[in-house]
Amino acid sequence: MGDMSSSSTVRRIGISLSAAAILVGAVACNSDDKKDDKKSDKSASQGAAKSSDDRSPVQALQAAYKKTSGVKSAKVHMTVSATGAKAADGSEMVMDGVMGWNPAAMDMTMSGASSAMPGAGAAGGKTRMLMLDGVVYTQMPAESMKDAPEGLRGKKWMKLDFKDAPNAALQQQLTSKMDSANQDPAKQMAALTDSPNLKRVGSENVNGVQAQHYKGTLTLDEMLKGNESAKVMDAKEREKFLETAKQAGIKGYDTEFWVNGDDLPVKMIIGMDTAQGKVKITADYTDYGTKVDVKAPPAGETADFGQMMKDLAKSIEAAKQQS
Repeated sequence: MGDMSSSSTVRRIGISLSAAAILVGAVACNSDDKKDDKKSDKSASQGAAKSSDDRSPVQALQAAYKKTSGVKSAKVHMTVSATGAKAADGSEMVMDGVMGWNPAAMDMTMSGASSAMPGAGAAGGKTRMLMLDGVVYTQMPAESMKDAPEGLRGKKWMKLDFKDAPNAALQQQLTSKMDSANQDPAKQMAALTDSPNLKRVGSENVNGVQAQHYKGTLTLDEMLKGNESAKVMDAKEREKFLETAKQAGIKGYDTEFWVNGDDLPVKMIIGMDTAQGKVKITADYTDYGTKVDVKAPPAGETADFGQMMKDLAKSIEAAKQQS
């Protein structure tokens, strides 16, 4: 009975953490070794769009890539939705908080009916998610843990470190989920420069800020053949970006950016066609240079999902041997 309870709890938490991992990836920028000695401007997101810009859309987005790569943090409001045969149609998650890169870190609150952790309520509750040193910590609502095995009682956080998955296949699957949704805005702008139909729509007011609107579509094949992104992206980073897209089964992107006069994105919309269906990510960025102070939760209040999986596997194997 104990094993059944443990299995049920692990399965419930696993489903939630899998969803959390995908969404953490959506806002967590890749850690980059590049340094930028220029001072970050906390009010950069309020820069007025250039009234006239002689640069081509490609040149403008390449400049925005360089500027965004050098800024190390921002506040973000993000909505992620998925539709399709293998997705919960109409499911939507909303994330609010701060994220940083160089190194990657985040502190976000996730809400929405489909994002609620088990026990958070049918109407959808809120849960806090942290990322630090490549590890995701998800706050566990007390209600979801009331029937948990004794070893989990009193735990408030669940730790998910993909490197500690019990086997290589699961590790690759979880890592792929994280990487496939890793929509670093800088890299997405660089990738968009390979779009054969990239265009500047014009100057628009977005969230109270005048910004230049750019849009275009891009297939994976066009990304592979394109060379504009290679002019700004590091070769290894570009190769990783393309490989991640292939592994995630991404067929193409439908991308829009609104870039202010400081060459920083104030809004991004990414539509991804995948084997599982359509994923749409809408993100609003403000307060570039904001402080991101993320600390790991107390060890005594944290359960390790990877260890739980390993322990469960041992229990199952022991039960098979006894039968």
